[in-house]
Amino acid sequence: MPAVPSPEADVPVAPGLVAGPDGRHRCQWCAGSDLYRAYHDDEWGRPVSDDRRLYEKLCLEGFQSGLSWLTILRKRPAFRAGFADFDAETVARFDERDVERLLADAGIVRHRAKILSAINNARRVLALKEETGSLAAFVWRFEPGPASRPKAFDWESLRKMVDSPESHALAKELKRRGFSFVGPTTLYAFMQAVGMVNDHVEGCADREAVEAARDTFVRPT
Repeated sequence: MPAVPSPEADVPVAPGLVAGPDGRHRCQWCAGSDLYRAYHDDEWGRPVSDDRRLYEKLCLEGFQSGLSWLTILRKRPAFRAGFADFDAETVARFDERDVERLLADAGIVRHRAKILSAINNARRVLALKEETGSLAAFVWRFEPGPASRPKAFDWESLRKMVDSPESHALAKELKRRGFSFVGPTTLYAFMQAVGMVNDHVEGCADREAVEAARDTFVRPT
């Protein structure tokens, strides 16, 4: 017999949707954690043009590989402390002492290759900014167009959206410029996070608000 949810638990209401303790319907992936709900409500899918936050998202999506995003969210304050709040100019100057410092930091994901990737990618971000003006201006060129998006974005649509032609193209271009840990699946998750697509499912309380934010967002050039 299934367990009866407590009054504080998220309750399934439709495929891909749960009703939270506050009664709001949300995408089911954020169920069970106040931290996850706050990220879903306030960040996920909201368009981002700030280079620091975009670099942070690239790094954290790389660190997330093989782990849950909730694990990364819980560790995000320690990541920000360890990586100079993801200031690319500062991280680009990190040396082996910084690598050893980060490997000793239990608050983050202690994975040498991913740490080295974050440092390498900071240097690549600086080179890209010299070429295109900003990281934002570059990545937003790869925003998927309306014709490539499902007409109704339901749970089945979300389950199938693990990558896209645009995430493959962005991955190819970033790799060509020397970035690492930027595969097409990682970059589609990045696109979801920074509002290049709106993957809140139909019926989610935040879908319309995110779409409105995307409608008024000034794409960086």
